[in-house]
Amino acid sequence: MKEYNFDEVNKGLVNFLDKSPNAFFAVDNAAEMLKEAGARELYERDDWSIIPGRKYFVKRNDSAIIAFEIPKKDFAGYMIMASHSDSPVFKIKANEEIVVENKYVKLNIEKYGGMLINPWFDRPLSLAGRVIIKTDEGIRTRLVNIDKDLLIIPSLAIHMDRDANQGHKINVQKELLPLFTDVSSEDKTEDKEKKSRLLGVIASELGIKEEDIIDTDLYLYNRMKASKVGLNGEYISSKGLDDLSSAYASLKGFIDASPESSAAVCAIFDNEEVGSGSKQGAAGTFLKDVIDRINEVFSEVSPKRRVDRSYMISADNAHAVHPNFSEKSDPTNRPFLNQGIVIKYSANQKYTTDAVSSAIFKTILERNDIPYQTFFNRSDMLGGSTLGNIAQSQISVKSVDIGLPQLAMHSPYETQGAKDTAYLYLAAKCAFESGLDYNDEGDIIIL
Repeated sequence: MKEYNFDEVNKGLVNFLDKSPNAFFAVDNAAEMLKEAGARELYERDDWSIIPGRKYFVKRNDSAIIAFEIPKKDFAGYMIMASHSDSPVFKIKANEEIVVENKYVKLNIEKYGGMLINPWFDRPLSLAGRVIIKTDEGIRTRLVNIDKDLLIIPSLAIHMDRDANQGHKINVQKELLPLFTDVSSEDKTEDKEKKSRLLGVIASELGIKEEDIIDTDLYLYNRMKASKVGLNGEYISSKGLDDLSSAYASLKGFIDASPESSAAVCAIFDNEEVGSGSKQGAAGTFLKDVIDRINEVFSEVSPKRRVDRSYMISADNAHAVHPNFSEKSDPTNRPFLNQGIVIKYSANQKYTTDAVSSAIFKTILERNDIPYQTFFNRSDMLGGSTLGNIAQSQISVKSVDIGLPQLAMHSPYETQGAKDTAYLYLAAKCAFESGLDYNDEGDIIIL
C-alpha cells in the first residue's frame, strides 16, 4: 500500500470548501490554485498559443473551468477528468424583499436542484454570488460573499404543529423564505424613497453605489465551516462535498501530474444539479470547444484517432451505506466511508461505466495500490444520474463514472471519509500521467 498524506490533502480540501460557498467561488478558487502552480489563463475570445509542457486553463460563465496540459505535439489522445461546481441551493429572486405586517423583512427565493430541505431550517445562513455592475465603458462582474450570519429560516414551533414529527410536506414558497431584518422606524416613513435593503448591503460590501448594480446571481449558503468529526476524526463534514471534494481532488491531481503520452484535461462543469443543459454545463459545447481548439493547434495526429485513444473519468460523489438505513443499499455492492473510490454502474446508462472502461480504471488503481469499491442502485429504487453520460453527447470516448462515498447527499451539510479524498487525488494524478494505445491484436494498452 502506498503512503498517503491524508492530513495535507484534507487541509487543502477544507480550505477549498470553506472558501467556496457556490460555483462562482469554487471556480475562482480553482483558478487561483492553477495560477499559483504556474498555469496561464486563456480566453475564448482570443487566439490561443499553446506550448507543450505548460498548463493552461479557460473559464466559462465564471462558474465552469477547464484546465489542460499538452505533453508533446504528437500526443496520442486525451485523458479527461470531469466533475461539477454546483450544489442544490436556494437562489434569491429579483424584487426579493417581502415585508410581513410592517415588522419583518424576509427574502423571496427559489429552489435550485433536488435537495434535502429540512436541514436548511434553524441554522445561520448568508449569501454569495456574482453582481453585474455598470462602468463608464460597459459592464463588469464582481464576486460577493457577505461573510456574516445574515439570514435564518425559522421552523414552526412544535406547539403550533403537533404533527410535525409525523411527516410534513414543506411548501417552498411559504415556509423557506429566510428572515433578513426588522422594519425600522425610518423604513416606515411614507416619504422615504424605497430602496432595496439587500442591494444596499451588497453595494456597501463592494464599495460601489447601489444604483450601479444592474443584476445579480445570489445564493444562500450554510455558514457552518467544514470540520473533522468522529472519535478519531475519521470523517469530514461540510457544505458542498458533492461535488467539490471530487473537483478539488481532480484539480490537485492535475496540478501535480506530469503527463507523458496523453493530453491531461481537468473539467469542472456547472449546472449538473439541474441537468447540465447550459453553455457551462456538460451538455454544452465547452469541453468540445476546448478540445477542438487544441486539435487546431496540434494537427500532427488526426482528431478522430485521438478520440479512440481518449478516456474520461466522470467524478461525482456516490452513496455510502448509511448506518441507520443500511437496507437502502444494494445487497452485494456496498461502499463504505474510508474504503476507497467508488466505481458506479447502471444498466440503464445513468452512469457510463461498462466492463471495458471499468477495467481501464481498475488497472490504473491497482497499479498504484489505490483501493476501490463498486456501487449499484437497488433494483427496486430509481437512482440519480451524473454528468458523464451527458458529456458523451459532445465528445464520445470511453468513460467511467466514479465518486467518493458520502452520507446525506444534497443536504447543506454532508459527510464523507477523511481518507477518501487522498485516494482520489492520487488516482487523478496517476490517470493524468497515463494514456491509451492498442497493440497489433487490438488489445488496449494502458500506458
